Amino acid sequence: MSNEYQKALGRKIAQHRKRRGLSQREFAGLVDRSEAWVSQVERGVRRIDRMSVLEAVADVLEVPLSELAAESPIVASTAEEAPGSSRLRLVLSRAHALSAILRNGDGDTAAPDVDALRDRVDEAWSLTHASRYVELTELLEALVPELEAAARSVPNGQRVPLFRLLNTTYQACSSALSKLGEFEAAWIAADRAITAAERADEPLLMAAGEFRLCLTFQGAGYFDQVEATAGTSCEALSPLADRGELEAMSLFGALTLQRAVAAARRNEATTAYRNIAQARAVAERLGGDRNDYNTEFGPTNVSLHEVAVAVELGDAGVALRAADGVDTSGLSTERQGRFLIDVARAHLQRRNADAAVSALEQAEQITPEQVRSHPLVRQAVGDLLTVQDPAGPALQGLARRTGAL
Repeated sequence: MSNEYQKALGRKIAQHRKRRGLSQREFAGLVDRSEAWVSQVERGVRRIDRMSVLEAVADVLEVPLSELAAESPIVASTAEEAPGSSRLRLVLSRAHALSAILRNGDGDTAAPDVDALRDRVDEAWSLTHASRYVELTELLEALVPELEAAARSVPNGQRVPLFRLLNTTYQACSSALSKLGEFEAAWIAADRAITAAERADEPLLMAAGEFRLCLTFQGAGYFDQVEATAGTSCEALSPLADRGELEAMSLFGALTLQRAVAAARRNEATTAYRNIAQARAVAERLGGDRNDYNTEFGPTNVSLHEVAVAVELGDAGVALRAADGVDTSGLSTERQGRFLIDVARAHLQRRNADAAVSALEQAEQITPEQVRSHPLVRQAVGDLLTVQDPAGPALQGLARRTGAL
């Protein structure tokens, strides 16, 4: 949505709300949003980016949807495709498994070097956590077909370690694709990860795949599916977590955080904060930050998600208080950058453009590829161009680099 459309829509909503004699608090209750959300929309610093929400607003205001839609063309981002995304899609599109099966039938396949393959899988996750997507793509283009071939080149009894590696590799692929906004491809990669885990007879690896699936659903806006996937996974993991099995606890906690974010995006504040509290209790039982199955779950990650949830709910003050004093240095650069993106969004909700731009610049220094390709960053920068008018040099540069200008 352009800046002028956004401002015009906010003015029109405010006019119709006042015509109906509703306060911002009353109107917020009727559209199932927070008062802060209404204030931000009316001031033109928060966009309505889902037609279902616009329909609810029009219904409460008793105006035709077409009248508001004229001021709010809800369209996909026109930013350039992120580097590496099309190549990652092609990695999933090629018939690696079929080729491996037919090649294995020739009986001329060398025994795989499992240790060397494991080192490359570890490298894939290092690149994923660092948000270095171009290098990751180059690695996966060779690694995925080699793993598919290796898993089918040995007798059935020797395939488990290779299917474990295949699971972990597809998880990395899914994680990167979600960050790049390629949600359909990320869904395919997560599903392949789960299938590989099932073939390895590894329930916890399956749960890790379900966690990746939740991230995909979050990005695609399928919040009910996040709850369904994470809820049933947590139910399955609960006996193991209750017994104190650390890896199961980490997965349970990470999935619970996904439930919190999904609830926040459905504007269910009580449920969202309840899930945050449950995840925090699990993290306290763990006793510190861990990285089981590359989830980075622990007390610090719970704090990061508390900030994210508060931002989604429009509780900028809560988000900034929660962010104050959080030490992210022990987490991956990807998580550090993502945290700063949410801090920037909180400052934006308070119309503090300078602080928001500063946070995004810090995030860009840590993970430039993530910041320049993340849909939330492009949206935030577009909103900042509305708040800071005319845009200062720092914002102009950020807008050019993210494709928002």
